[in-house]
Amino acid sequence: MSNSGEQPNPYAQQPHQPPQGPPPPPPSPAGPQPGSPYGQVPQQQNPYAQPQPPAGYGYPAAAPHGAPTAPMPGAGPAGYGGGPGGSGNTGKGMPSWLWALGGAVIASAVWAGVLAATGGLGGEPSPDLRGYRYQSDLCRSTSWTPFEDARFKMEDSSTSDSSGENPESSGHEDPALDSMWCNADLVSEDAGDNDYSSTLLYSKAFLHKKTDPAPEFAAQYRSYAQERSSTHYKVEPVRGLGDEAYLVTREETADSKGSYVVLGVRDGWLTYETTWSSYSSSNNSGRPDSTEVADMLRTSAKETLAKMKG
Repeated sequence: MSNSGEQPNPYAQQPHQPPQGPPPPPPSPAGPQPGSPYGQVPQQQNPYAQPQPPAGYGYPAAAPHGAPTAPMPGAGPAGYGGGPGGSGNTGKGMPSWLWALGGAVIASAVWAGVLAATGGLGGEPSPDLRGYRYQSDLCRSTSWTPFEDARFKMEDSSTSDSSGENPESSGHEDPALDSMWCNADLVSEDAGDNDYSSTLLYSKAFLHKKTDPAPEFAAQYRSYAQERSSTHYKVEPVRGLGDEAYLVTREETADSKGSYVVLGVRDGWLTYETTWSSYSSSNNSGRPDSTEVADMLRTSAKETLAKMKG
């Protein structure tokens, strides 16, 4: 059967129809975008999008969706998103925060060692006793030779005013402080029968096992110079005895009938003190003055401290 006229081809390309409505907007100054028949279309703002931080805060700029991101060179502090020229990794793929953690651990270990050595971790500092030992009888360890050379001897305990032995010693051992004392009554061989005289020698020694006596040692002797009374004292350092030593002398006048001299020595954590106190009813020319007494105390202290190490 013949068909009248030509049948339409359903697969044939339809002629291009112009778009309906208003003409398209002119292309943007940047030129038409590929694939867009109307040029560049302004991007609509997403009200739910996260705001991008300004440059310089160490965050990489936003990349198109699906594109890999890379940190900005030099952005952010080292160990937190990258250091100079970095990507946040240090060494062979090790993150910078791990390097920082390792440095903190090492620093903590060093500091802990320092505290342990100085007793800052609850441990007690090691006392610097310089080889000195507790003496159960300090009088036996005391050197009496300088006083004997000056013609002084021990007063007979049966005739002295003191009760007990002469010399007399005492002491006490303690985990914190060892204490030792020696008291002696001396009499001058040159004293006359009608001359009343009294010479006392007090010695004491301490082994400090918990606290270093150095910070306070000098202050207790310098305080003599601040004495506000009719009695005046002279304080002077002494060389050649321990770490530090001080000599305290009561100033004498023309009518002085006695002398008072104190010698204090610190050697490490040991402190030693000896005091000379004398009185005479007459101005006997044979009585030693403060300068001679100071020489006797220095010599005796040096020899006594040597014995305390034996």
